[in-house]
Amino acid sequence: MPGPILHLGAIVTCAHGGQAIPTAPVPRVLVSAQPVATIAAPYTVAGCPFVPPANGPCVTGQWIVGAVRVLAMGQPVAIQAGVSVCAPTGTPLLPSVVQPRVIAM
Repeated sequence: MPGPILHLGAIVTCAHGGQAIPTAPVPRVLVSAQPVATIAAPYTVAGCPFVPPANGPCVTGQWIVGAVRVLAMGQPVAIQAGVSVCAPTGTPLLPSVVQPRVIAM
């Protein structure tokens, strides 16, 4: 499923509203003058309001499925339509604001 490529400036949150940013964007590949994110590096989540006793707040997020045909430094790029999971809650990352120009499949 095609979708816009995620980059460092994209607004991504956990399902509870915590802000997520990629830990290692690829500086050699730019989209809208921002480094792209790949599925290889996790996202860090800050400010997740989900409280223990269940699973605790979201700490990290990882894209499991990204682009199939578009790679950056040998890794699939993260896309808005991709599949992700946060740890330790198991909820997805939710990209809300992304660049609209570059679509990957």
